Amino acid sequence: MERTRFQSFALYAVLAVVCGILLFPIYWLFVTALSTLAEIRQLPPSFWPAEPQWSTFTKVAFERPILLWLWNSSLAAIGSVGLSMIVSVFAGYSLSRFSLRGGRSLGLFILTAKMLPATLLVIPLFGIFRSIGLIGSLWSLVLAHATLIIPFTTWMLKGYFDTIPRELEQAAMVDGCSPLGAMFRVVLPVATPGLAATALYAFVLSWADYAYARTFLTNAQGSWTANLGITTMKGEYVTDWNEISAAAVFIALPILLIYLFLERYLVGGLTAGAEK
Repeated sequence: MERTRFQSFALYAVLAVVCGILLFPIYWLFVTALSTLAEIRQLPPSFWPAEPQWSTFTKVAFERPILLWLWNSSLAAIGSVGLSMIVSVFAGYSLSRFSLRGGRSLGLFILTAKMLPATLLVIPLFGIFRSIGLIGSLWSLVLAHATLIIPFTTWMLKGYFDTIPRELEQAAMVDGCSPLGAMFRVVLPVATPGLAATALYAFVLSWADYAYARTFLTNAQGSWTANLGITTMKGEYVTDWNEISAAAVFIALPILLIYLFLERYLVGGLTAGAEK
């Protein structure tokens, strides 16, 4: 009994340390946003400012175009997630349910595409977008992000569809549904946790992008995303790190809220998608 209590204590102690290490950067980002420049540079560092500068958040919100940047990031992320989910649902369902000639090779090709780094695709995508006049448009980000998201979401959804019994679709077709109707009326409602988890991860992949935004939107300030815009806040001689930290808090807040709201779907979707 004593050994069990000791093991439980040790387990919770390790978890507390790991959580502290993981959460400390977020805490320090928030502290930096509330500190003055003098407090940021002082040694030893202060773990909480003497007089928190809440006005820094107001200054960033109203004197910097952070809200426009967040709006652009949201549009790009929502557009790329919508496009990617439409393609991935059909692709993942097809790989899961149909024995296609060359289906295994196609699945491996999609998996290989997921392994390609974004920097490898920047130059060819830039040439394509310039030829069709999309440079400087958020549509270039939507399409570019889709090239990264679709391979990931296709495999994630395939793993989830594999866990759904085929008998559900067969029963629906016996009742008069077409194969496509069975997919929309039976499979997709059952797959809601997996769809939510996949969409969330796709949103994060798009929201966190910097390389594509830096390449395609450099000369279009009105279309800058948050990750691109925050880099312009660094001064040539003096940098207000508290303002940059406050802007980073604004950028991280939507992701944190979405995670909290969809946590149950995220955990359920990943767990079910991993089972076979």
